[in-house]
Amino acid sequence: MKYAGIDIGSRFIKYVITENSNIIEFYKESTGHNPLSICNEMIKKTEPDLLTATGYGRYLLELKDIKSITEIKAVSIGAKKLFPYCRTVIDIGGQDTKVIGLDESGHVSDFEMNDRCAAGTGKFIEIMSQTLGYKLEDFGNESTCAIKEKIKINSMCTVFAESEVISLIAKGTKRHDIAWALHNSIIDKIIPLVNRVGLKEDIVFAGGCARNACLKNIIEERLKKNIWLYENPEIIAAFGAALYGQNNH
Repeated sequence: MKYAGIDIGSRFIKYVITENSNIIEFYKESTGHNPLSICNEMIKKTEPDLLTATGYGRYLLELKDIKSITEIKAVSIGAKKLFPYCRTVIDIGGQDTKVIGLDESGHVSDFEMNDRCAAGTGKFIEIMSQTLGYKLEDFGNESTCAIKEKIKINSMCTVFAESEVISLIAKGTKRHDIAWALHNSIIDKIIPLVNRVGLKEDIVFAGGCARNACLKNIIEERLKKNIWLYENPEIIAAFGAALYGQNNH
């Protein structure tokens, strides 16, 4: 049987098809203004035997009697399957940040979530990369350049942080120094979540922002731990949703 998981995020829709608990296909499309239409196209193209939804927009599919689960559960199942010794998941998505603690069986033991502010999320990174004139896909790599001036972004608000960036540009501060400071400010918001959950190894970095090399480097440096990274970290929640469907069919 073919099982599918769909993660309807604020920025992207991720869709995974599995057979025998292995990923055989996956798709990624911008969420846009009509996510239900995009979901329907994906489902029609692949015709899975069973579909499970997760993510910000999962309620759209609940109206069609499709089972849904929370992102917390989905990303935990996916991370545990990919990395069997996983005990902590750090998931930075488009509109929220999650830190999840797992017990030895892979069940969620605790979690902390920042979903009230764009700061510390993918949207924050997107806005700041545009402000500094970087392509989004280059932002993380450019930020790992040699830092000549370790500056700090003080504001916890995306709007005010953008104003700080504009002021630093006006003072002649190098772009990659500002970019590093922005990435470091994101980790400043994640570390308290990690501390409240309690850090246990192995640690998995999930979500689309896990592709950002600078974020990964700073997290490892601040936690003094190595973290695991899947080659397509943004599909871990969709994979977990598909596995949930298979396990509960």
